[in-house]
Amino acid sequence: MDVTVAIDCMGGDHGAHVTVPAVLNLMRRDPEISFILVGRREAIERELARLGAAPGARLRVQHASEVVEMDESPVTALRNKKDSSIRVAVNLVKHGEAAACVSAGNTGAVMAISRFVLKTLPGIDRPAIAAILPTLKGHTYILDLGANVNCTPEHLLQFGIMCAELVSSIEHKERPTVGLLNIGVEDIKGNELVKRAAELMRASGLNFYGYVEGDDIYKGTTDVVVCDGFVGNVALKTSEGLAQMLATYLREEFGRNPFTRLARLVALPVINTFKRRVDHRRYNGASLLGLRGIVVKSHGSADGFSFEFAIQRAVDEARSGVLAHITERMAAIHKSAA
Repeated sequence: MDVTVAIDCMGGDHGAHVTVPAVLNLMRRDPEISFILVGRREAIERELARLGAAPGARLRVQHASEVVEMDESPVTALRNKKDSSIRVAVNLVKHGEAAACVSAGNTGAVMAISRFVLKTLPGIDRPAIAAILPTLKGHTYILDLGANVNCTPEHLLQFGIMCAELVSSIEHKERPTVGLLNIGVEDIKGNELVKRAAELMRASGLNFYGYVEGDDIYKGTTDVVVCDGFVGNVALKTSEGLAQMLATYLREEFGRNPFTRLARLVALPVINTFKRRVDHRRYNGASLLGLRGIVVKSHGSADGFSFEFAIQRAVDEARSGVLAHITERMAAIHKSAA
């Protein structure tokens, strides 16, 4: 299936030096993907020339005169930078010129602009940020990761439905399991928000597993883990900090003396395999679920290898028809409740 993806080439810590090479690599691997490179034309064309490439049938450049800085206020970006690379890329999705948009830019700005331009799907009150994390069983999806700090039980139900449809569409799992993140698995545990959300999920037709705790995320207990944006963002950042700490400890211990350095050489095959299994770059790309268009947010510090995974995530969502599946599911739920 042919898919066109709009790329915000100016976003992130590295801009076109990362985004353009990633696009060219994917074009070589998949002849059914076309790209619209959005940003300052001279910067993009300079990077293309450096890599020995040029615009063509599957690759065009869309000029955008403004760039949203990584520390810029989302409100400022939305109101004052209407020709930013983020805004132009999202507009291409709105007008049907692209099936999806990928940006490594300012998260708040990407969310604010995407919500303003694309609006939410019928039956969805708020979009949510969903990402994939590695687990002992493979991987799991978790949302929301920061878009919605204050949620209602109805919002959590919508998050669960959207992500279940995402997993079902992309991974072809007929009834993915959905867990609700809580401080315990017993029914008496948790606040009124999660208790009421659990009631709604049990009655919704979801394959609701029940409550899950923080350690269940990495055990892979469920296919989907639902929480509000405050809890999800804390859980994600804690996980990232732990991973960085363990990596630092390993480097320090293996470099402590000549004997440990020798041990590192012996253990190198195991270390390299371990690094591949937990390499965060392979899980790059958070989906902004609930919008009338596909938007994937890459990590701002992503390198080219990592950015390719974010693009591939957007392509997979476009090819799977996930937006139609979410819309159909929400319509069915509202019809049964009427």
